[in-house]
Amino acid sequence: MLAVDAGTTGVRTLAFDVSGEVVALAYRPLTQRFPRPGWVEQDPEEMWALVVGTLGEVAAQLAQRGETPAAVGLTNQRETALAWDRRTGRVLHPAVVWQDRRTAARCEELADSGLLPLVRQRTGLVLDPYFSATKFEWMLREGGVERSADLALGTVDTWLLFRLTGGAVFATDASNASRTMLFDIRTRAWTPELCAVFGVPDAALAEVRPSCGRYGTVGQGGDVPGSIGPLTGVPISGVAGDQQAALFGQACVDPGMAKITYGTGSFLLVHAGSSCPAPHEGVLTTIGWDLGGHESRPGHDDVAYALEGSTFVAGAAIQWLRDALCVIDRSEDVGPLAASVPDAGGVVVVPAFAGLGSPWWDAHARGVVTGITRGTGRAQLARAVVEAMAFGVRDIVDAVVDATGTPVSQLRADGGASAMELLLQLQADQLQLPVVRPRCIESTALGAAMLAGLAEGVWGGVEELEARWEPEVECVPSVDGAVADAAHVAWLRAVERSRDWA
Repeated sequence: MLAVDAGTTGVRTLAFDVSGEVVALAYRPLTQRFPRPGWVEQDPEEMWALVVGTLGEVAAQLAQRGETPAAVGLTNQRETALAWDRRTGRVLHPAVVWQDRRTAARCEELADSGLLPLVRQRTGLVLDPYFSATKFEWMLREGGVERSADLALGTVDTWLLFRLTGGAVFATDASNASRTMLFDIRTRAWTPELCAVFGVPDAALAEVRPSCGRYGTVGQGGDVPGSIGPLTGVPISGVAGDQQAALFGQACVDPGMAKITYGTGSFLLVHAGSSCPAPHEGVLTTIGWDLGGHESRPGHDDVAYALEGSTFVAGAAIQWLRDALCVIDRSEDVGPLAASVPDAGGVVVVPAFAGLGSPWWDAHARGVVTGITRGTGRAQLARAVVEAMAFGVRDIVDAVVDATGTPVSQLRADGGASAMELLLQLQADQLQLPVVRPRCIESTALGAAMLAGLAEGVWGGVEELEARWEPEVECVPSVDGAVADAAHVAWLRAVERSRDWA
């Protein structure tokens, strides 16, 4: 199975065998542009070129081994908004990335008008620039995107499906649709009232399908670039937003199971069962996946809901240390540098570079560094950044537990920064529960491959996938809860200083 993981900072394609092992991988970095403070944009054509490049490289590796992929799964950065012409395929505006804050004032205006209860009830989300709806609205009102019968408004998965199938498929899956602020997560359909509020024409939105099932085939509607020509006819059979794909890839297939992905941001998802939970303060309700008739376990439904919380900056803070401050030369240097000191020496970093996500939802927060003394050096700053990742996740877990009244018993960790055992240990200490990293930390891509393979009969059912999950590292609390709480109180004091800054 091939999995295309179109993330925020790069695109990777991985090939998995039936045991879930990575047998081939290719990666290309994706450019982010910051045309104004708080604005984040990307080029959809560059996204497509990177998918072609990585898919072609992996396909060539498989061809040398005499192997043909059974299916392709897609997973993607969510909420990022794109606009293009369905007839010509021409991009109409740069992609407005999920981190972009240009619509913060509009979200406040809508909240003041009393829209928030409708948004919470129908979509499970909050009024925040994070989500796609106000981005689409901005494109149509201020971005020069004109309405037409051929207008397409979609997320990254829809754009890549459209291009991979030669324009034949204009679709999205339920997990991605649930992140747009236009989708009713109970009826699992676009919401006419919210489309009207944001001025988004229904016809410009993609057909919503299950996450698991055949969408089409590579090159279905026409030629594809030569490097992926050998994949022509291979089915595209799994689609999910990156965090929902990671939840599935971590085999969190039963209610109460939880995963954290340390990526550009940190994303916690807790499986909430097959009934849509009521809105909870500080956390989001989202669709985890829709298995489209492929849920094989008795007593389990195809649709799974999840409670979610996210910090906008996690790995991005490590990139900040590397690129802006030159504290480290490579991202992987942050762990050893942070571990070289026993603590951060009183320094606290709140990396609210794009505002604060869960549970604060403060678009006007900005990053702060507190507690600097003459003795503060590179190591203390690096450690404070790693600690900030653990503190931010604790805030989300606390909010989920407060909302549900049900404690989390274990946290499964993945994403690039999960390779840092210092982070896992700090997380276990802050949560006072075990944090487990699986043998394969490519959970996002694995989840997409699992959805595609399940649809094509490569695996017999969810039980088989669940049995393949294997732990590699488990960190248990190493400090008393009171010690962890004292450190967290200092973090909360610093968070208050970052609030409502801009």
